Amino acid sequence: MKVNKITVFRLMLSVIVAIGFASCSKKSSSKGASRATGWNVDSKKVQAAKKQEAGPGLVFVEGGTFTMGRVQDDVMHDWNNTPTQQHVQSFYMDETEVTNFMYLEYLDWVKNVFSPTDENYKDVYNGVVPDTLVWRNRLGYNETMTNNYLRHPAYAEYPVVGVNWIQAVDFAKWRTDRVNEGILEKNGYLKKNSKTEDVTADNSFSTEAYLMSPSTARGGSEEIVLQKSKGRTVKSKDGSTSEAKGVYAQRSSGIIMPEYRLPTEAEWEYAAAADVGQREYNIYKGQKKYPWSGEYTRSGKRQNRGDQLANFKQGNGDYGGIAGWSDDGADITNAVKSYPANDFGLYDMAGNVAEWVADVYRPIIDNEANDFNYFRGNLYTKNKIGPDGKIELVTKENMKYDTLSNGKIIARNLPGEIAQVPVDEQETYLRQNFDKSNNINYRDGDRQSSRYYNFGSSESDNEKEIDKMYNSPKHNVTTDSLGNMVRKYDKSSKRTTLINDQIRVYKGGSWRDRAYWLDPAQRRYFPQDMATDYIGFRCAMSRVGPKSDKRKTPRN
Repeated sequence: MKVNKITVFRLMLSVIVAIGFASCSKKSSSKGASRATGWNVDSKKVQAAKKQEAGPGLVFVEGGTFTMGRVQDDVMHDWNNTPTQQHVQSFYMDETEVTNFMYLEYLDWVKNVFSPTDENYKDVYNGVVPDTLVWRNRLGYNETMTNNYLRHPAYAEYPVVGVNWIQAVDFAKWRTDRVNEGILEKNGYLKKNSKTEDVTADNSFSTEAYLMSPSTARGGSEEIVLQKSKGRTVKSKDGSTSEAKGVYAQRSSGIIMPEYRLPTEAEWEYAAAADVGQREYNIYKGQKKYPWSGEYTRSGKRQNRGDQLANFKQGNGDYGGIAGWSDDGADITNAVKSYPANDFGLYDMAGNVAEWVADVYRPIIDNEANDFNYFRGNLYTKNKIGPDGKIELVTKENMKYDTLSNGKIIARNLPGEIAQVPVDEQETYLRQNFDKSNNINYRDGDRQSSRYYNFGSSESDNEKEIDKMYNSPKHNVTTDSLGNMVRKYDKSSKRTTLINDQIRVYKGGSWRDRAYWLDPAQRRYFPQDMATDYIGFRCAMSRVGPKSDKRKTPRN
């Protein structure tokens, strides 16, 4: 049989191409080859999928959908917790409320680094100290708590109180930096024991400053901020080998943790309700009234039947029952973990102390605008760039302080941190998802969301129309030329609300509250710069990576 030469040539070409593709396929699937280009890359730079470790004190809360808002009768007629369906992304939350012992660690660090006797930092320490006078009552003897609650060892594991919202946020920032500082030291990126031995006001550690410019962190000291070669060697032209140039830790290193922060209202309510425990034989039994199952505040289990499941006020003049009977074990607050945890492993999500959350208060939850990771209070900022084109770090010369409405002075930022400024048109121009730095008033019934807002009028006209909405009292505190405090109290009779942009949500019942407030759906508000003897807080941390470790991503 005679075969055409062209046909033979085509067959040979097909075989060569097939072999070539097989060879490429084999190469691209080899270890160290890029799935994007097929090029061989440094396998040590290819980061394998890494599970996020829970930070100190945190437990994992797997995200999901839930009904946020009222599930029982609104007997207070607040009309501020209408049910909405929300989805919360997975996150981590403190197992317990922040305790006096935890907060004292913060106070000791601030006092050692920013000495109150130093004229440059005299207001830093006083700005973070809790208000112990919150225990005083005109017709009650509470001096024992005023003098002892924060510092006496007997109260070490009790939740800290007297902390306003701003102080709670500052504690979370401090905690972020101390945790990451310890991690970097443990992994050899910071000098051993430098986190306690070499710290001064001029070289304190900031996580964000380290990530942006490691060489300038901790005062730019190369003896403290170290580089690691990770054991790699390089070969020179003459054939000799030497240790590779060191590197700093980066986000891609996978060891630096996301920030500690206050939980959002949606996160807190989701975690408190713990509806994960309402599944039985793959059937969802519905939302709970309390963080535990059942309609009552007492345990129905045989081993502890009748015991109270939370610390709350049981009636007029009854904060813990009679001695030895019907007793929740406390009259004021109680030590954390004194009552059973909910189905997420979180303690005291009802009772003991109410807790600050991150949100600015508004009567409505606008799920029409967003039903994923809902949060009201976004203030977008960016790093400040100095005249030399480099990021500007905070120093003792450019530190900023805020004077609160009660006259208390609090440091806005600390040396070593990156100075922040609001985002501007450089970031917002033609964006669809946000158009300004301050988003607190978005669709809240104020300004442009108001039916009174006239889009065709001048700014001055619009400002007049705003007075018809959230026109809360405007108290003002200033200092005169001699440094004396000048307090101006707003006595206007035309104010119709207490709601403004400095009012924050707090959640959960406390030792002062009746059982009605133990429902996770209940929400109240309080000025962010004021403190009480019944509001504490706990921290949260975002989860990076998969929603859960239970399910593996399918592979082809």
